Amino acid sequence: MRAYRVLALVVAVVVLAGCGRSRVVREYPPRGGHGATTRLPPVRVSQPKYGATAVVQRGQTVYRIATENGITALDLALWNNIPPPYTIYPGQRLRLYPSDRRDPPAHAAVATPPRPQQPPPQPRPATVPAAPASSELSWRWPAEGAVVATFAGGDPTRQGIDIAGKAGQPVRAAADGVVVYSGSGLVGYGELVIVKHNDQWLSAYGHNRARLVNEGALVKAGQQIAEMGRSGASRDMLHFEIRYTGKPVDPQAYLPKR
Repeated sequence: MRAYRVLALVVAVVVLAGCGRSRVVREYPPRGGHGATTRLPPVRVSQPKYGATAVVQRGQTVYRIATENGITALDLALWNNIPPPYTIYPGQRLRLYPSDRRDPPAHAAVATPPRPQQPPPQPRPATVPAAPASSELSWRWPAEGAVVATFAGGDPTRQGIDIAGKAGQPVRAAADGVVVYSGSGLVGYGELVIVKHNDQWLSAYGHNRARLVNEGALVKAGQQIAEMGRSGASRDMLHFEIRYTGKPVDPQAYLPKR
């Protein structure tokens, strides 16, 4: 039931986003808590299953399939080009790994089972393209402040960087793009904004106090999209990720030196 409640929250946020400007404010610790902080769950990270797929069964949701396969709902949606509110259908086949851009997109048709006398086809291992050393985008820092946690390739707990700051401090788009997610339905990220820059590049901004943009909004590099906070974190900071074809890369390899 918890999975359904979380999914319902995401859908509700998406519906409300169309009614006006989104501004959600969370305080940590809550007022009256006498300074006590709440132990929050860590950010879940995905364990891709290269070459594997899952066929949607009646009653299943993106959150349920992702959880059963050790994948975050966000990654499963991104890998299969499923837009908000993340509706899927019985018989739809979903990839459990990032696309190498040669794989056919997920579709709603039920696959025809092989003939009994034929052995089942073996899935083709996917080749994930390596992130380029440089990007065609002009990246800029999303917030002022010291980097207090760095990216580490292969470490599932360090898929981005954490930038320390103060509550209410501006969080800005790192490059031009369109907002593809603005909500709090992904456990561990708090109030989260995701910007798609092109077919290969995404950036994510987590732990905000307030989200200032709705899904579908066009944003420019340097435009304020959120206010820094500690939703889903133990201190005021911005968790920032850059992803290339769904795979996290080191943001500091692309951001200007400072």
